[in-house]
Amino acid sequence: MDLITRFQELVAQMPEILQPLIVALAGAVPFIEGEGAAAIGIVGGLHPAVAITAGAIGNFLCVFVLVTTSSRARSALVSRRRRAAASRREAAVGVPAGEAAAPATTAPVDEADEVDEVDERGRKSARREKFQNALVRYGVPGVSLLGPLLLPTQFTATMLAGSGVSTARVLFWQGLAIAGWSTLIGVIVGGAAHAVA
Repeated sequence: MDLITRFQELVAQMPEILQPLIVALAGAVPFIEGEGAAAIGIVGGLHPAVAITAGAIGNFLCVFVLVTTSSRARSALVSRRRRAAASRREAAVGVPAGEAAAPATTAPVDEADEVDEVDERGRKSARREKFQNALVRYGVPGVSLLGPLLLPTQFTATMLAGSGVSTARVLFWQGLAIAGWSTLIGVIVGGAAHAVA
């Protein structure tokens, strides 16, 4: 809570032109996010529409960076595993790596197969397993829209990207969730602030 108080004080102390920037920075912080940043901005004296917009933008930009980074890292890891699997197959057949393509009867390495291998080895953590169960049960829309009730959007979005969901799909649903939650909380806090004033 100390961090939230500091952001509120900072918003109140800054010139009016810089206040939305502070709210956007608060939106990039996990556990504050867009909705918390919108509340901070409204309490700090910003118009609710400006506070909601700034908080949501700050939260979304942070999620965008995390999702694109996670997606690229996952792609690099999957490519490396595929190359290693191809090398192992070629070594088992006695053909030097790189001289011949894998036999036509060999099925390509599927990302789902790799996840199954991880499952069989027992390397999956309990949290990851719970997340995967929620993803199967509710899908990307459900996990994105309901995720902020349990975890910051930054964590949820990173886990979605890491599990192989397309970047565009993750960003769409996370953006929708950020806008929705920021607007909902901003309207509630703005209404309360208006009623008190």
